[in-house]
Amino acid sequence: MTQIIRTAAELRDKVAGWKRAGALVGVVPTMGALHDGHLSLARAARAQSDRVIVTVFVNPMQFNNPDDLAKYPRDEERDLALLDAEGVDVMFAPGPDEVYPEGFASKVSVAGVSEPMEGQFRPGHFDGVATVVTKLFGMTQAGRAFFGEKDWQQLQVVRRLARDLNIPVKIIGCPTIREADGLAMSSRNVRLTPDERRIAPVLYAQMVQAARTIADGAPVADALGQARREILKAGFSSIDYLDLRDAETLQPLDALTDRPARLLAAAMLGDVRLIDNIAVPL
Repeated sequence: MTQIIRTAAELRDKVAGWKRAGALVGVVPTMGALHDGHLSLARAARAQSDRVIVTVFVNPMQFNNPDDLAKYPRDEERDLALLDAEGVDVMFAPGPDEVYPEGFASKVSVAGVSEPMEGQFRPGHFDGVATVVTKLFGMTQAGRAFFGEKDWQQLQVVRRLARDLNIPVKIIGCPTIREADGLAMSSRNVRLTPDERRIAPVLYAQMVQAARTIADGAPVADALGQARREILKAGFSSIDYLDLRDAETLQPLDALTDRPARLLAAAMLGDVRLIDNIAVPL
């Protein structure tokens, strides 16, 4: 049965016992409102670890919009039931005061990969991500950490901070889980109206089309321009970015090279901001 732990001290004692017994600990950091994408990470952690912790913490430090923080879905009872069905050992669900106690005055900031795209449109977001992930690594003492490729830029930020700070955790990226119509699973999807939900898969469909066109040799600017027009025509109100980037460094590309490339997008549909990314074949 999945155990709920709310303090770092109790979690530290639990993990110390596991490690004395020789167990490899895996962690899946989440903000709750769990869906099949999160559960796929828990399954990957279970397959590659002896003990699994899923953290559930809506991190106020990574929201630059207070309204977005207030609207973020929360359902701890449902989350616990889902994790129990997956055989997760511990749900670590600390309160804000446990993660950021009185007098907390530190921040982890990752330059480079954090700066474009989400870093541009959500100032301070990745400082919040990097800080809380570093804290969760310290609290859980996990040897492996599992993140979804859906948040590709976040994954690169976490990989960079683990390397730069010599944190002894292996970062494992897991494939994006999609609905049958292609929409990337996200906790925010529940906020889409029925009409918006029918429109939402257009983002992924146009990204796939653009990636194929670019791989076939079309100019990148032309392919992305066509995709932007079709996304807006379908009913999206705005596009924050639709970029071709180096998959690791996130530097912009105006043509394919011999290095892996990624197409990344963020667009507004109603009052919901959808993000997605896909690999572009060389």
